[in-house]
Amino acid sequence: MDRSSSTEMYIPMPTVSSGHGLEIGSDIYCFTIQFVNICFVGSSKNGWVLIDAGTPKSAQKIINEAKNRFGEDAKPKAIILTHAHFDHIGSIFELLEEWDVPVYAHILELPYLTGKKNYPIPDTTVDAGLIAKLSPMFPTEAIDLGNKVKALPSSGTVPNMEGWKWIHTPGHTEGHISLFRKNDRALIAGDAFVTVKQESLYSVLTQELEIHGPPKYLTPDWDSSWESVKLLEKLNPTLAVTGHGHPVSGEWLSGNLSMLSRDFDKIAIPKQGKYVQK
Repeated sequence: MDRSSSTEMYIPMPTVSSGHGLEIGSDIYCFTIQFVNICFVGSSKNGWVLIDAGTPKSAQKIINEAKNRFGEDAKPKAIILTHAHFDHIGSIFELLEEWDVPVYAHILELPYLTGKKNYPIPDTTVDAGLIAKLSPMFPTEAIDLGNKVKALPSSGTVPNMEGWKWIHTPGHTEGHISLFRKNDRALIAGDAFVTVKQESLYSVLTQELEIHGPPKYLTPDWDSSWESVKLLEKLNPTLAVTGHGHPVSGEWLSGNLSMLSRDFDKIAIPKQGKYVQK
C-alpha cells in the first residue's frame, strides 16, 4: 500500500464541533474530525462499520472514539468510503494497520484508491470564500490501497450493513456514494450536499447551519451533482448526516433539501469557475 500527501498532509483547521460526537437514531454515531464528519454505524453486540476515514493524522482520535463507544477491543467489520478526497481517506492507512479490515468504495472511485488517477486540482476561481482561495493547499493525489479496497456490490447492498443500500451520487467525484436505510429513512449523504458553507472559513470554523451543495472548489461536474441531490430528495429522508456541517432531521431537512433540489442552480452552482457551464 502506497501513501501520498492525501494521507500525510495535516491541515490545521479545527472547528467548534471537532472532537464531538452525536447520536443520530438508534445506531448511527456522527463524530467530527476537525471539519469533516465520519460515522460509526452499528453496535458492540451486532458489529459496526466505519463510514469514511477522516483527515490525515487523525487515526488515534478515531480509534479512541471507537473504544469509548464499543469497548477496548473495538474493531469495525469494514470501512465504507463515500469518496476518496483527502479529508475522507486521510487516516485510512493507520486505521488499517490497527484493524486490518476490508475497505469498500464505488467502482468508479477505485482508480483514486489504487494509485491510477489523481483528482482535478481545486478550483480557486469559484465565487465562494477564503477556503476556496486556499484550496490549492488541499492534496488531490491518489493513494494505493492495493487489494485492501474492493468495489461495492453491484446489487446496491452494503457489506456488513444490513438494511442499507448504497446510492451512486456522482458530481462531487465520479464514484461518490450516499447510504440510505429504508426502514427509518436514514441518509448518510457524504458530500452530495452539506449543511455548512464549506467555502467560507468563518462558516466552517463556527459550523453555521445552512443547506449547500457539495464544496464548490472540489466539484467538477455540476449537472451530475444536481441530479444526485434530486435523487436524494426523492427518498424523503427523515434524518441525514452530511460530510460537513451538522446532522439534520425532520422539517428542517425536508424543507431545505426540497429547496436545494429545486434551486440548486441558484444555491449551489458557482456563478463562475472552471467547471461551470456557460
